[in-house]
Amino acid sequence: MLDIKEFLEEKYDLYNRQNFIDSDPIQIPHQFSQKEDIEIAAFLTSTIAWGNRTMIIRNARQIIEIMDNEPFSFILNASAKDFQRTEKFVHRTFNANDLEYFMVSLQNIYRNFGGLETVFTNGFAKFGNILAAIHEFRKLFFSLPHPAHTEKHISDVSKNSAAKRINMFLMWLVRSDNRGVHFGLWKKIPTSELKIPLDLHSGNTARTLNLLNRSQNDWKSVEELTNRLKVFDPQDPVKYDFALFGLGVFEKFWK
Repeated sequence: MLDIKEFLEEKYDLYNRQNFIDSDPIQIPHQFSQKEDIEIAAFLTSTIAWGNRTMIIRNARQIIEIMDNEPFSFILNASAKDFQRTEKFVHRTFNANDLEYFMVSLQNIYRNFGGLETVFTNGFAKFGNILAAIHEFRKLFFSLPHPAHTEKHISDVSKNSAAKRINMFLMWLVRSDNRGVHFGLWKKIPTSELKIPLDLHSGNTARTLNLLNRSQNDWKSVEELTNRLKVFDPQDPVKYDFALFGLGVFEKFWK
C-alpha cells in the first residue's frame, strides 16, 4: 500500500498543476473572479460534464454566452423571456428545456434560499454528510414544476447513483491546496468529507490498483474508494482524483 500511495502522490503532483486547466472543463468557471459567478458557471459546466471534453467545453462556453458572460447577474435578474434564449441549446441528452429549468431553479435558489453555497452547507450542517446534503439539494432543486426528463440530469443518491458530476462540482468549490486548480471558496464543508467523483476512467484505474473491488460505478463504490484513499490522506482523500483521472484519461493506465 505504501508503494501505491507513493505512486498516487507522484501522479497527483504531476497533474495538479495550472496547465491541467487548459484541457479541462474547470477552465469555464476559471474565467470569473466573483464567487457567485464561479459557482454558477461551475454548477452548469459540471452538469454537462460527460462525453467528449472538447464538446463539453464548447457547450459550456455557449451556456455562459447565453447568460451574457455574467452568470450571477443573469440568473438573479432574468425574465421568463430571457430564459427562452436557451431554445437552440443541446448537449447530448441535456436540451434547451433542461437548461431553461436549471436556470429557473437557480434563480429560485439565489433569490429565496441564499444561493448554492448556503443550500449545500446547510444540508451538510443538518445531516453531517455529503450524501444527505446532495439529497436535500436535489429535492429543493426540483421543487418547482419541471419536465420529468430533467430530473435525470442531477443524480439521485438515494438510488445509489455515483453522482460523479455533483461530487466533482463540490470538489471544485470546496477543495483548495494553493495549486490554483480548485477554488476552495466554500469553507463550511470539510475537504475530508468530500467524495471521489467516480467515473469510467477513475473507477477502472482504481480497480487496476486494487483500490476498488466493486464492479459497478455507484455510490457504494464511491464510499469504498474514498475510504481507501482516506488511508493515504485522511484530510484530503479526493486529491487523488487528479492521479486516478490523469492515469485513466492521459495514460490509459487501466488498458
